[in-house]
Amino acid sequence: MQNYKKYAIRPAQLIIADVPYNVGTNSMVQTLCGIRAVTIRMVNLNLRKKSAFNSDFNFNLYEYFHFCSKMLKKDDVKSVARGRSSNSPCMIVFCSFEQIQTLIDAGKKHGFVNYIPLVFIKNYSPQVLKANMRVVGATEYALVLYRDKLPKFRNGVQVDENGKNIRGTGRMIFNWFNWEKDSKDIPKIHPAQKPVNVIKQLIEIFTDEGDVVINPCCGSGTTLRSAYELGRTSYGFEIDRNFYQRAKDEMLEGILTNG
Repeated sequence: MQNYKKYAIRPAQLIIADVPYNVGTNSMVQTLCGIRAVTIRMVNLNLRKKSAFNSDFNFNLYEYFHFCSKMLKKDDVKSVARGRSSNSPCMIVFCSFEQIQTLIDAGKKHGFVNYIPLVFIKNYSPQVLKANMRVVGATEYALVLYRDKLPKFRNGVQVDENGKNIRGTGRMIFNWFNWEKDSKDIPKIHPAQKPVNVIKQLIEIFTDEGDVVINPCCGSGTTLRSAYELGRTSYGFEIDRNFYQRAKDEMLEGILTNG
């Protein structure tokens, strides 16, 4: 994280990540993989500390939020047409249900004073043990965190030549999404891998083509692939060398140039 300026990364419109569930201390990024528009760069950073962005080690949540606050664009101060969203940024954090309040509190300490909870509904459950004796979990959770202004919001509303909304266009976005599994052509790399289809929905709602998306815990690289296929520029950081290599060789195969 301390070396991000070396790569001349543009401020992000959206930061999206699934943070480790064992929130703790001693965090430092070890591996960087980045997509720039059509060209993808993946760089292996040999930093000294070994524990960061990996669920096997302690994770410094406050360092993570500090990093995100530096990497996100500043809030948009320009006036916009009535009924149109600003171009302000936001961050999305996937989490367990038990983590939600911890993340809300940590976000507030770093300027992310507002949030929107998201729920993702599955048609299956990993909780198979004693499944016939209890209610099983079939949901995932996330928080949309933002500063003062509501973030960029793209729900399909069209505008006329005067910049006014065209009535009847657009759709209502609910705070729940169907958890649509990836097809077999998407490699399974990470045990907590998020489907490309799910990530794409979020990227389309909160960004436009050409915007920058950053994933500080990129794991399998599904965020990078999703952003690439939607015409966004993206960068990802990953501590685990095995996930880094597999993301590079499998998830991003054919769309990657070394740098």
